[in-house]
Amino acid sequence: MSSEALKKRKSKVLRVEGGTPETKRGRGEVDQNVEVELKRMQGCIHFMNLKKLNRLAHMRLKRGRDQTHEAKQKVDVLHLQLQNLLYEVMHLQKEISKCLEFKSKHEEIDLVSEEEFYQDAPPEISRPNLTRSDPHQLTLARLDWELEQRKRLAEKYKESQSTKEKIQKSIEVKKEHLRSLQPGLNAIMQASVPVQDYLSMPFEKTQKQVEIARHLPPPLYVLFVQANAYGQACDKKLNVSICGDVDEARALSKPPDDSQGTCKRRPTTGGQLDDKRREMLKRHPLSLSLELQCKDGSTLHLYFFYLMNLNILTVKTKVSTSTDLNTAISAGDLLKSDTLLSCLYTRDQGRETPNPANRYQFDKVGIVTFADYVEELGYPYMWVQSLGGLHFPGETSEVSLSASHMESTMKLLRGRVQSRLALHKQFASLEHSIIPISSECQHLFPAKIISRLARWTTISQQEYTELPYTHHVTEAGLATETDLYFMAVVERGTARLHAAVVLSPRYPEISPLFSLSLNWKGECSGRTDDNLRAMESEVNVFKHELQGPKPGHQLLTNQFARLCVCLDVYLETEGQDDSVEGPREFPREKMCLRTVRGPNRLKPFKYNHPQGFFSHR
Repeated sequence: MSSEALKKRKSKVLRVEGGTPETKRGRGEVDQNVEVELKRMQGCIHFMNLKKLNRLAHMRLKRGRDQTHEAKQKVDVLHLQLQNLLYEVMHLQKEISKCLEFKSKHEEIDLVSEEEFYQDAPPEISRPNLTRSDPHQLTLARLDWELEQRKRLAEKYKESQSTKEKIQKSIEVKKEHLRSLQPGLNAIMQASVPVQDYLSMPFEKTQKQVEIARHLPPPLYVLFVQANAYGQACDKKLNVSICGDVDEARALSKPPDDSQGTCKRRPTTGGQLDDKRREMLKRHPLSLSLELQCKDGSTLHLYFFYLMNLNILTVKTKVSTSTDLNTAISAGDLLKSDTLLSCLYTRDQGRETPNPANRYQFDKVGIVTFADYVEELGYPYMWVQSLGGLHFPGETSEVSLSASHMESTMKLLRGRVQSRLALHKQFASLEHSIIPISSECQHLFPAKIISRLARWTTISQQEYTELPYTHHVTEAGLATETDLYFMAVVERGTARLHAAVVLSPRYPEISPLFSLSLNWKGECSGRTDDNLRAMESEVNVFKHELQGPKPGHQLLTNQFARLCVCLDVYLETEGQDDSVEGPREFPREKMCLRTVRGPNRLKPFKYNHPQGFFSHR
């Protein structure tokens, strides 16, 4: 229903409003219904208008979306075209860069210079009329000339290869011939071994030693060459040989293979220090052995080792003899490795390393002194370093690397062994209270010696220094830790003469030193009795009279014999109480010109041969 119809109906209702109250009541209800109807009709109209507007809004929205979609499609098409253009631009730029960076292969070829090219190349290749004005044609011509030269060289290479193959075939034929000769040569060498031994010409052994010597460290190699040269030229009784594991020595020269490394458990700190000490004190697997034969049949074995990380040489010794040397107890230290070669040269004790750099290495691994390891590793004497060509700053030793040093050292080594063996024999006799006197030394003593050696034993340095009558020796610095110490007791009747002896490692070059103490009618020593001091002088100061034949190995026993003679003179010339009846305890059997002389009442201790009497000095 339209709005005009509603207006007409409303006016009609208004015209009938002037009736009765009942009519008016009915008209009021009618009016309300009409009002409701009107409102309903208006609501329907508004709802329809709303639906119309909603439809129109949807249509506009769809149209807007379509327009937006079309615009986005156009934008995407344009963006895609832009990306294509940018890609093409980038591709062109890369191509341009490649073109700019392009290097021709001919640029890597080291062409001959232009002057050499025009000088050596034929005219049909060089074409100077064209190439001098055109760089491109010049480059092409030079490349053609390079190609031509390489072809010629290739032909020469083929010719050389064919010549090389012919030579190789000839070498293989000769090698095969030489290999066929090897078994025969080996058989000849084996058959000639007895002849080599008979003529003392061990060619096969020498060849093997020279082959092994290539793996020696430089110091041992120098010592090997020096000793071999000296043995061949001057000393046929010097034998040199190489000992040790050759394969392990070869492995040392090869670089370590890291590919075969294995993971190990991480050691503790103490274990690390022990491993570092062992590594630092590690010896080279090869060592050198020298056998020095002496005239009496004894042999001095010297074993030289090289400590790789410390860069020093050490030596161990061993003495072998044809006779048994176990009879003398007091001679137990004479041939030991730590005393046999001690002080071969002055002040060379071999207890500490001569390399100053080792001190810093020891501090890192906690080694206090090298002396703790010398028994195991050997003794690093200075003369050993010199024999191996090692020299360290600050050395004060008198040795040097030379042929004369090798000769003097070998002589000193032989002299040391002979003197120690001579001492060994003397000690064996002294322990049995026998003083051996050689026939060459009989004239130094009277025919009858009554005093006798009662005891001969070895003592320590501490025991020696604690004796009251040896203080003057220790204070003068004449008793060192390298010396050997002994105690002797000479007896005659009730008199006992104690003699403390200091024996130097350089005996007989340095004579033994005697300190005396007499127990008879009390106790006296050289510090309190002038005659005992004179007796010490007889054996210590006038030692040149007791040397005997060179090299003076009998000096010690001659000193003891002189000591016994002096004790006889001391006791026989001592005044005795004539009121005592009976025979004298020490009857005079020695002929003396004067029994005493001077205010000190000195006795005649000098023996005069061949007259056979004693006199004062």
